[in-house]
Amino acid sequence: MRSAETFYLDALTQLSRSGVPFLVGGAFAFARYAGIERATKDLDLFVREDDIARALMSLRDRGYQVEVPFPHWLAKVHCGEPFIDLIFSSGNGVARVDDGWFAHAVKQEILGLPLHLCPAEEIIWSKAFVQERERFDGADVLHLIRQRGPLMDWHRLLARFGDYWRVLLSHIVLFGFVYPDQRHCVPAWIVEELSERFGAERSEPDNRVCNGTLLSREQYLHDLEYFGYSDGRLEPVGRMTREEASIWTAAIDQTH
Repeated sequence: MRSAETFYLDALTQLSRSGVPFLVGGAFAFARYAGIERATKDLDLFVREDDIARALMSLRDRGYQVEVPFPHWLAKVHCGEPFIDLIFSSGNGVARVDDGWFAHAVKQEILGLPLHLCPAEEIIWSKAFVQERERFDGADVLHLIRQRGPLMDWHRLLARFGDYWRVLLSHIVLFGFVYPDQRHCVPAWIVEELSERFGAERSEPDNRVCNGTLLSREQYLHDLEYFGYSDGRLEPVGRMTREEASIWTAAIDQTH
C-alpha cells in the first residue's frame, strides 16, 4: 500500500507529464496564502471541465481507480484510503474553473515539484459559499483576507461574485467584526461600492427564488418543499440542472 505522499507525488508527476493543465488547492494553497498548516486527508486539484476526461484517463492508465460521483463539479482518484479530488466547479455550480484561474495562478514547489496554486481570489470565491451545518468555510475566507487582503485583486474578486455580491459583502462585514485592527486589509472603495449597492437595492416580492441552496445543499430544502420557493441553483437562474441537483442532494446522507 502506497503512502499518501507517495501517491500524491506520483499522481502529480503523471499529470504534469500528460500535459493536462491543473492547479493545486486545498491545504497546500491555504498554507501558502493564510500561513496556517493543517493535516489533510486528500489532495485538491483544479482542472477545466474540458480536461477532466484526459486527466482521469492518464491516472487510470497509471493504475489508479477513478470515478465521477458528481458530474457537475467533482471527480475522484483513489489509491486505497488516500484520494485526490479533481475539481472543475463547485457543489453549487457557481465557481467553475476557467481560464482566469490559470492566468492568475501562483508558482509554488510542492513535494519537490514546480507547480501552480489556485489564486487566492478564486479560493475565496469558492469557499465563501460553503455554509453547511457540518462544514463552514467562512473562517478560511477571513484568514485569507487577513493575510492576502492588501495584495489581492479586489476588482477581479468582485467580478467573480457577480450577482451574488451580497455573499462577499457578508464576509467583509464579518471580517471587520472578527479583526477590528485589520479592517484596512479591505479597500475602502469596495466597502463603499457594496454598501451603496446594499442601500439602493429593493426587495422583489415576485421573485420566489431561494438562494440559500447556493450556500447549503441541505438546510434550505424545507423552503423549496414547503414554502414554495424555486431553487436558486437551477437553470435558468442558476447553472445546475435538476438531475445534477438531485444527485448532489441524494449524497447528503453519505456525508453524514
